[in-house]
Amino acid sequence: MCANLPKTTRDEPARPVDWLLLDADWLIACDAEMKCLRGGGVAVEGDRIAAVGDSAELRAGFRGRTEISLAGCLLMPGLVNAHTHAAMSLFRGLADDLPLREWLEEAVFPAEAAFLSPDTVYAGTLLSALEMLKGGVTTFCDGYFFEESAARAARDAGIRAVVGQGIIDFPAPDQPAPGRARERAEAFLSSFTNFTGRVRPSLFCHAPYTCGPETLKWVKAMCRENRILFQTHLSETAGEVENLTAKFGTRPALYLESLGVLDELSLCAHGVWLSEAETAALARTGAGVAHCPESNMKLGSGTAPVPLLAAAGVTLGLGTDGSASNNDQDLFSEMDTAAKLHKVFGNDPTACPARQVLKMATSGGAAALGLGEVAGSIEAGKKADLVALNLGRPHLAPLYDPVSHLVYCAGRSDVRFVWVDGVQLVADGAAVGIDEAEILAEVNGIARRIAKK
Repeated sequence: MCANLPKTTRDEPARPVDWLLLDADWLIACDAEMKCLRGGGVAVEGDRIAAVGDSAELRAGFRGRTEISLAGCLLMPGLVNAHTHAAMSLFRGLADDLPLREWLEEAVFPAEAAFLSPDTVYAGTLLSALEMLKGGVTTFCDGYFFEESAARAARDAGIRAVVGQGIIDFPAPDQPAPGRARERAEAFLSSFTNFTGRVRPSLFCHAPYTCGPETLKWVKAMCRENRILFQTHLSETAGEVENLTAKFGTRPALYLESLGVLDELSLCAHGVWLSEAETAALARTGAGVAHCPESNMKLGSGTAPVPLLAAAGVTLGLGTDGSASNNDQDLFSEMDTAAKLHKVFGNDPTACPARQVLKMATSGGAAALGLGEVAGSIEAGKKADLVALNLGRPHLAPLYDPVSHLVYCAGRSDVRFVWVDGVQLVADGAAVGIDEAEILAEVNGIARRIAKK
């Protein structure tokens, strides 16, 4: 089976393409059917997938300007990190083993106030982009401050990103006057010449407890006007839900629905303490949820009702959250954790099967970000965001079910090649076009200043 292959005869020359990736032991498409092909390959022309299918047919129909044998490899779409705060890599390990409120108010907020700037956000985001690319993540959704710098870092790294400018009803590192938050949002959006490129803008209302109803409404209106993603944290802790319910007389997701801010271009991070009625509201409006199991576990926030959300048809992605509360950007680890957490939490070994979790980390995450037509699966016409894993490792042998292996066995150290938009960004495990030593030196210099403070 081969998609979109040209019909050829002996007299017809093979069609030239930029990349011809052939002979993968397995190709996992992560499309609607979750197709798994033995000996599969991909033809890439420009930034898009020209064809996908059997390697013999691809050889007959195409001639690659660069051809790579992926024998001994598994080819898959790039992973999608549906929720993170990339520049918080600067605070990795700064304050661990604390409750969320104490962690935020006594550690994170003071550190952000003292050290966040356009330069430090650029450095921290670039560090996370490097970590993600080397770990097979080709798309991430960010929410933070000084997001022009995050966008610049993503462009320089070559990674696909949705970068959300943080909006909050309190003084913020990049907006000390909360009354001018709308101006800040407009200035951020004006820094983009293209809202549909590899790096796209978004607006991120931190949470319903830090953004009042009018803020939530005008931010969502601005997102609708520009057809961009609206982001917010939702129901991360039991205390947050209790306080909001007491204040507004309804649970947080129902409150957001009543404000009219939930639709298919709304992304709610965490969703730990959602009721059945709230789950139905998310499904009804088309809003997505970014599940961040390791961050929720580390902060003791609870376990999101992912099986209930999935059964209701809610669009689900998988996220790492920021490195200050995880403490990494490893989506392979996140997949393994998600699959096992819900089994033990529900005493059900069939909960969150590998296929479901892999889709959350690929096509589901892309759909939740409004990128479902662009990324998340290996299909002709989609962007060439591809990852090849080295299967020649002891922990990956023997291999009976490649989808199960991706969730329960594979790790980010197995990543061999990565392409984004048809551009190779990782070759034989090493970053291409990024000076790793320079990034580490810059970030470690910032860390020394933070440690002194």
